Amino acid sequence: MSRFWSPIVHTLTPYVPGEQPKLQKLVKLNTNENPYGPSPAVLAAMHEANSDALRLYPDPNADQLKDAIAAYHGLGREHVFVGNGSDEVLAHAFCALLKHDKPLLFPDISYSFYPVYCGLYQIDYRTVPLNDAFEIDVADYEGDAGAIIFPNPNAPTGRLLPLADIERLLQRQPDVVVVIDEAYIDFGGDSAIALIERYPNLLVVQTLSKSRSLAGLRVGFALGHLQLIEALERVKNSFNSYPLDRLAIVGASASFGDEAYFRATCDKVIASRERLGAALASLGFDVLPSAANFVFARHPQHDAGRLAAGLREHGVIVRHFKAPRIDQHLRISIGTDAECDALIAALRTTLG
Repeated sequence: MSRFWSPIVHTLTPYVPGEQPKLQKLVKLNTNENPYGPSPAVLAAMHEANSDALRLYPDPNADQLKDAIAAYHGLGREHVFVGNGSDEVLAHAFCALLKHDKPLLFPDISYSFYPVYCGLYQIDYRTVPLNDAFEIDVADYEGDAGAIIFPNPNAPTGRLLPLADIERLLQRQPDVVVVIDEAYIDFGGDSAIALIERYPNLLVVQTLSKSRSLAGLRVGFALGHLQLIEALERVKNSFNSYPLDRLAIVGASASFGDEAYFRATCDKVIASRERLGAALASLGFDVLPSAANFVFARHPQHDAGRLAAGLREHGVIVRHFKAPRIDQHLRISIGTDAECDALIAALRTTLG
């Protein structure tokens, strides 16, 4: 602590990202990165853009990328907002749309950046407990609320909320902004983007980090009614007019033009997820149904922290959250089949 800090800094509890180890030859299954590289079309577009033009500022509106996203989802450019990863998009949404007199609602087990943003922007919030099966029940969000946000599929549980439930919530909360954080939707769910034109209070946030294999590029976007998008643009242009560089804009745009590669890699991740879930179950793990690129599992006879430490000794790292209700679970990212096999082999040894 320092006497030079602004008062709010003393109150912040920062988000802790997943470990990015410097060690080589690790089986890295802790941060939900895609095990497959980006589309060759993305790399080619970025290579072509890697020129003397980098001396110039990028397009502050990133219209090329907005047009690619809008065309892909059948919307107009005015319904699209882009930012430096979905975390920045979410941060602007918290500032622009989620601070009201009544509390913001989100699940008690969810993306751990949500309470961090609330602390940063001094937003009053209330967590809504998941049920005993770690599911979101939209009926719990139909009471008094200033705004609502939750991931779908939820993280770190991986459980999917049906689109019909989201629509029911939108119908029953027409005067409340509802943000659906869809970082993992491409691995097994129906996007709420289909509801945007009918519900002006809906904002859908997605990322290119997971299903499009571009975690290192840092690109996220939001889709919603033009008045919601205008609010995000006002905050963005009061914070950083150039959040996306030239290479990010062209690379991200190209990713929406290679549908075959996108579908193929998603299908491979989904197949590996089902295969891994079955293998974990055969070792005695309880594995939650997942629609994401990870599984959430516990072993009723082994401490999760000790299992994570044991796996690390065998060169495999997974994510262990030391939080109430989930401190006996491990979140395991889906790797290649070879990486998943290495995990299972290490678990067999660790379990004894």
